[in-house]
Amino acid sequence: MPEPVNPGPRARVLIVGCGFGGLEAARALHAAPVDITVVDRANHHLFQPLLYQVATAGLSAPAIAAPVRFLFRKQANVTSLLGEVVAIDAAQRGALLRDGGSLPYDHLIVAAGATHSYFGHDEWAVHAPGLKTLDDAFEIRRRLLLAFEEAEKETDAARRDAWLTFVVIGGGPTGVEMAGTMAEIARKTLPGEFRRIDPSRARIVLVEGGPRVLQAMPESLSASARKQLEGLGVEVQLDARVVAIDAEGLEVQPAGGAAAYRIPAKCIVWAAGVAASPLGRQLAEATGAVVDRAGRVQVQADLSLAGHPEISVVGDLATAQSHAPGREPKPVPGVSPAAKQMGRLAAANILRRLRGESTQAFRYRDYGNLATIGRNSAVVDLTSPVGPVRFSGLFAWLFWLFAHIYFLIGFRNRLVVLFDWASAYWSAQRYARVVADIEERS
Repeated sequence: MPEPVNPGPRARVLIVGCGFGGLEAARALHAAPVDITVVDRANHHLFQPLLYQVATAGLSAPAIAAPVRFLFRKQANVTSLLGEVVAIDAAQRGALLRDGGSLPYDHLIVAAGATHSYFGHDEWAVHAPGLKTLDDAFEIRRRLLLAFEEAEKETDAARRDAWLTFVVIGGGPTGVEMAGTMAEIARKTLPGEFRRIDPSRARIVLVEGGPRVLQAMPESLSASARKQLEGLGVEVQLDARVVAIDAEGLEVQPAGGAAAYRIPAKCIVWAAGVAASPLGRQLAEATGAVVDRAGRVQVQADLSLAGHPEISVVGDLATAQSHAPGREPKPVPGVSPAAKQMGRLAAANILRRLRGESTQAFRYRDYGNLATIGRNSAVVDLTSPVGPVRFSGLFAWLFWLFAHIYFLIGFRNRLVVLFDWASAYWSAQRYARVVADIEERS
């Protein structure tokens, strides 16, 4: 039995990152006799599953984001700080900030999340932005809306076609949702607003390097998703690997040795790769932990680091396994429900250590996967005690809608999103179609 940990009158718990994992960890410690510091480089918690809605002008930013200080206003044992942790000093138990400051801790939960991975081609980022932050969403929305504006002014037919070609790279949930929503904007929102172009003739292309979209889902739902995308007018290209991206378009290499081809396009969105926060590799150097190719930190069964039980890593930054009794350990997917569950367990294990109790292994409860394609179109794969429950179409779309509203942070956010979606459903309009400037960012 471990000895009780008693570093002082109240243990200092430092949580790096206020995404799903960090937020859940802090909330789970609301009644604990500990002093919590939550540090994040953004002043808001972001509901990332709906970020694409901001990027496609369906929702405004406040509908899916809540100020961190507001979230913890009634939790007296939490101090919220705006800052970026760039290094962990495991020997001295301190986190170093970019501005030169330092934050001490007795227990550390690292939930720094993930960023985009361009598979060694970081130069593509300027031409094909990814979608992880509000800034990313604003930039994609700007490029999307201004592409139609540029097409309206263009007199050369080939260049006009390039402005009206929109490419999404990656057939996971984000890519599928982005492509389907782009098609709805072109087919249902914008027609009638332009005089020189027909937005409904825009070409929406989804490029996926694998043999099907939504590869984490069963083949039947993957096929249904593809059919629904094509019904919206999306051109789905499978077994197609992107080998080059520039300001004028991209080059695609089909599987099987066929000749590469080029797609002229002025608006490209990257949804193909994810890499862990750079803090993961630094943490590994400081503690001797192992990281995978994506920079995720390998954790022990209880989410702590070998040799450093005071440090836990959760969410997208961790390579974790689910340890269900009587079953072989299984990898944990990088999804928000997993991050929430990991955050809660990391917090519970801190309390167990403080009481001198043994920690518990992480067990992921998989409730299933959801993905929306467009209005009245979605796929749902649920896990139930009696077996998988799978369905698609209108009912799946309604299930997806209410599930996301339920998990939104804050009562006001739920009302705003429900009103905006109801309005968009009946009018086919997107009232967040606002861009701050027309100058191209470097």
